[in-house]
Parts: sequence; structure tokens; C-alpha cells
Amino acid sequence: MLRRVLENRDAQTRQLQDAVTNVEKHFGELCQIFAAYVRKTARLRDKADLLVNEINMYASTETPHLKQGLKNFADEFAKLQDYRQAEVERLEAKVVEPLKAYGTIVKMKRDDLKATLTARNREAKQLTQLERTRQRNPSDRHVISQAETELQRATMDATRTTRHLEETIDNFEKQKIKDIKVFRNSLYPPDYSSRLDIVRANSKSPLQRSLSAKCVSGTGQVSTCRLRKDQQADDDDEEDEDLDGTEEEN
Repeated sequence: MLRRVLENRDAQTRQLQDAVTNVEKHFGELCQIFAAYVRKTARLRDKADLLVNEINMYASTETPHLKQGLKNFADEFAKLQDYRQAEVERLEAKVVEPLKAYGTIVKMKRDDLKATLTARNREAKQLTQLERTRQRNPSDRHVISQAETELQRATMDATRTTRHLEETIDNFEKQKIKDIKVFRNSLYPPDYSSRLDIVRANSKSPLQRSLSAKCVSGTGQVSTCRLRKDQQADDDDEEDEDLDGTEEEN
């Protein structure tokens, strides 16, 4: 009877191990891909800001009519970058960081699994020891009683760790489902608007960055507070292009 219970527990443990391994693999991949997407979106935003600056500089050299047309285009294009900035910040805070946290969470669950397996192995060992003792010394009640006591202790410890594992895995699954819903809502919030709607929104839109009161400064140039060093951005772009090329070849 106890052997069957141990076999059922082993099957349960394998299922829990598979669940943890599955999250570790796929959440790790999702974290890397989301982080890469955020970095590329941020670099696109930076390049667009440079383009806005250049358009404004060119506009200042043209006739009033053309100048106004160029500036209007630059303003609308700058508002689109506010959307990209909001997207970058939202993904970093609501998706990438929570996914990173699962590295620690998975490690803790593996520690729980390890403790449970150790307790169960001890229980199985004590059961085998008791069976051997009964076979070899069927009349030695003292030795048999001692082996039974050791098995009882091992069983109680295994039961306790199993119950703890079940509770922690239940919480793990609930948290995973909750976080996945957070990821989905982060990508498609309830008040989600199309990009075109955001571009058409006025400059005081909530999507506008708090880092600058207006996308275009008094000189007609985008504030450089959101620009990275151009050389670093170029290096990053070249690195991504090399990686993309390698993936296509493979």
C-alpha cells in the first residue's frame, strides 16, 4: 500500500518538475525577446527624434509656407515617438521586469522540489530497510519496531514537505496566470487607442513624456534628454543587423 502511495507521489513530483521547467524555459525566452523588442523600439524612437530635429533644422532655411508644412509634419512625427516612449516604458515596467523576477521564483521552486525529493527518498529508503528487517529478523520485535519508528518519521517528513510543495506550486500557478494576464493587459490596455489616434491627439496627451513639457523645444528641435549617444545607437544597430543576418543564414 505504501509503495503505491510513493509511486503516486513520484508521478505527482514529475508533473510539478515539468511545470516548473516549462515556465523556466518559455518565460526565459519571452523575457529575452521582449527585452530585445524594447531595445529596438527605443533605438527606433531615438532615430526618429534625430529625424525630427533634422526636419526642423531644414524647415528653418525654407520659405514660410514650406517651413510651416515641414514643422507640422515634424510635430506629428514627434507625437508618434511619444507613443513609442510610452510603449517602451510600459513594456519595461509591466512585462520585462516581472519576467526577470521568474528567474528567482523558479530557483525557489526547484529548492522546494529538491527538499521534497530528499524527504521522499529517505522515506523509500526506510521502507526498504523495514522490509529487509522483517525478512531477515522476523522474530526480532525490537529491531522491527525501531525500523517502523524510523519509517514513520520519514513518512511524516515526506508528507509535510509534500504538502508544502503542493501549496507553493498552487501559489506559483496562480501567480503565473495572474502575471500572464498583466502581460496581456500591458500590451492591450483597456483604453488602448490606435497609433493614428495617438498621433492626432494634442500635445498634452497623457502619453506625452514627463521628461519634457513639449516634444519640440523653443528652437524647433526635439529635446535631447531622450536621445542616446548616436555612436552607441549605431553600434547597437550594427550588432542587431549582424545577429539578424546570422539567424537568416542558419
